[in-house]
Amino acid sequence: MQEQRAAYPVGLRLAGRRVVVVGGGQVAQRRLPALVSAGADILLVSPAVTPSVEAMAAAGELRWEQRGYADGDLADAWYALIATTDAAVNAAASAEAEARRIWCVRSDDAEAATAWTPATGRTDGVTVAVLTGRDPRRSAAVRDAVIAGLREGTLVAPQHRTRTAGVALVGGGPGDPDLITVRGRRLLAEADVVIADRLGPRDLLDELAPHVEVIDAAKIPYGRAMTQEAINAALIDHAKAGKAVVRLKGGDPYVFGRGMEEAEALAAAGVPVTVVPGISSSISVPGAAGIPVTHRGVAHEFTVVSGHVAPGDPRSLVDWPALARLRGTLVLLMAVERIGAIAEALIAGGRAPDTLVAVVQEGTTAAQRRVDATLATVAAKVAEEAVRPPAVIVIGAVVGVGRGTAAHG
Repeated sequence: MQEQRAAYPVGLRLAGRRVVVVGGGQVAQRRLPALVSAGADILLVSPAVTPSVEAMAAAGELRWEQRGYADGDLADAWYALIATTDAAVNAAASAEAEARRIWCVRSDDAEAATAWTPATGRTDGVTVAVLTGRDPRRSAAVRDAVIAGLREGTLVAPQHRTRTAGVALVGGGPGDPDLITVRGRRLLAEADVVIADRLGPRDLLDELAPHVEVIDAAKIPYGRAMTQEAINAALIDHAKAGKAVVRLKGGDPYVFGRGMEEAEALAAAGVPVTVVPGISSSISVPGAAGIPVTHRGVAHEFTVVSGHVAPGDPRSLVDWPALARLRGTLVLLMAVERIGAIAEALIAGGRAPDTLVAVVQEGTTAAQRRVDATLATVAAKVAEEAVRPPAVIVIGAVVGVGRGTAAHG
């Protein structure tokens, strides 16, 4: 009995080199794209092929000879893939490969092959190939887990040779660490320095490697705050020191996040900037609380408004009377402490006092809670329930749609 030994993994550089594929069915259809991507000079021998394989031939990605296999077809090949449904043909082609010392994969009999095709995947310039002997499903599962980890940043594999110092403005989403984008999480995993807002997904900071310097931007509304100029300076200084810097923000960097101010300061200093959009709390938090910001027959528009400046304040840029006349949904951010004045302004502008209002505190997190009211009662309700920031306030008929049909989790 032949002793079972592990396969020796190796990457083949097939660009411009002859590869022969015998058989044009589903197996060939799955394997050919990778060979095309590798730049191989592909000869396909098969009486018939799938429509996808025929399209590759028509596009000039491979040469198809519409016939059965014949001895000598593997001459001058570097690599062969034998994938017909005829065991005798497969055995004959495999024997030719052995005689010519050509590495050969057989789709019908892995033990008779001289090479195995690993389960492969690619992400961000990395090729992952997994071999688990006779268990291709396990190979695929391991590959998928590794690729997902690299894409999400849960598998930490920072770049050291090709990484360019600079700043990534990353939108961290509404608070739940699972709601950051795949790219944002990956950049976090590769960072040397992270400058984080209080409203960013703090749980992600626990996953960072010990060497990563974390700076709290301390942008707590109406409390002690690191000035924007100081934040800009810190971003520039660390980037110019050759560090990969992530500016981790809550929501989206460009939705009331002062992201453009930071991007402009970095650009003026000659620092490369990458902007990674995030899921804004203006739509995700209502959704997590079971509120659609639009709904057929109820609201065909929604308006997102900053409530950090009260109506009547000369600094306000919001036209509250105009907002009151809109028929769609109003979503207020940073408005908890001024909801009384805002509700009064909307009612004075024409919104009905019984318009439905929902206040969602700490949306998408384990501490999420929802308080329902109307424009006439919301100020008292917020005080009674001791609602505190961060909270998203939704005003309009959509608040009454689907009550109890959705919850975060």
